[in-house]
Amino acid sequence: MSDVARPMRRLLRIPPVPLAILVGVVLGGLLVLVSGGNPVEAYAAIVTGSLAWDSLPNTLNWAVPLVGMTLVAAIPLRGGMINLGGDGQMVIGGLVAALVPLYLPGPGPLLIVVAILAAMVASGLYATIAAWGETRHGIPMLISSLLLSYPAIGICSYVVGFPLRDTTTGLAQTPMIPEAARLPVLSGPLNAGLLVMLVVAVLVVLYDRFTVGGYELRMRGLNARFAGYGGVPLARQMTGVMFASGAIAGLVGALIVLGSQFRFQDGALLSPGYTWSGLMAALLAGGEPLGAILAGAFFAALQTGGFAMQRETSIPRVLTMVLQSIIILFLAIRHGVGRRRETR
Repeated sequence: MSDVARPMRRLLRIPPVPLAILVGVVLGGLLVLVSGGNPVEAYAAIVTGSLAWDSLPNTLNWAVPLVGMTLVAAIPLRGGMINLGGDGQMVIGGLVAALVPLYLPGPGPLLIVVAILAAMVASGLYATIAAWGETRHGIPMLISSLLLSYPAIGICSYVVGFPLRDTTTGLAQTPMIPEAARLPVLSGPLNAGLLVMLVVAVLVVLYDRFTVGGYELRMRGLNARFAGYGGVPLARQMTGVMFASGAIAGLVGALIVLGSQFRFQDGALLSPGYTWSGLMAALLAGGEPLGAILAGAFFAALQTGGFAMQRETSIPRVLTMVLQSIIILFLAIRHGVGRRRETR
């Protein structure tokens, strides 16, 4: 073996995720250097702007919806399924969560619970349409879940733009939610949504690691045909997985509406791109829930750190999106190379 080949083989022995992050950091630094910036200053600003004591609440606040949408993608991905309808499911959840406290009577704490549960049920049921289409009619869920987002977004946009619009403003949005029905504030930008998402994340990890259903889902991800031969009810499992995935998307929409926006605004839930960042984080972890949660938190830190980098160094925060893309692309290339070697 040549002296040049040995370091390359050692490099390829590094676990894929750390190696992908390392490659992303190096290539991102080169881009900054080529554009005339200082990579060290850029990365220092990202770290300080996301993990410093004053910045950490903003990172955690951004991580709540991003980790949630990461789980939305990771749960089906664990079983070899892909849910691309997170946008539509999140929007449905957000609208339902806004309408419940506006039009139902009751004490504030009860309305919060009812709004969250109603949002989860509505979004979960909507997500199962994609599963029903594949199990009963052979429509690939990859396609139907994505296409179902468009009517959901369009209908919600119409509802808040016309029949239920706040007539005191010229914008497509609902009236403000009563203060009693808003999520309690913990500290600064953080609200009780952080605790709710933490509980959900723990439950997902425990379900994946210690239940029969989690084991069956992992078996499906490894070999769906084998899992079916082993007695796993694949159609019912797909429906249940999509309901859980959609329910978490609805929860994310509800937490944003009840915790920070206090009304449903047309397009406000979609503009941050939580769904697609969450999908990338889930792909980074290969659908494994604990790894997906950590990847979602990592991407949230990149996002908040990107604002600080742009403010402190004048380097556009789009660099953080470039880093995410490079990391995922490198993982895809590396796994593709590995599969090609196995087939030789």
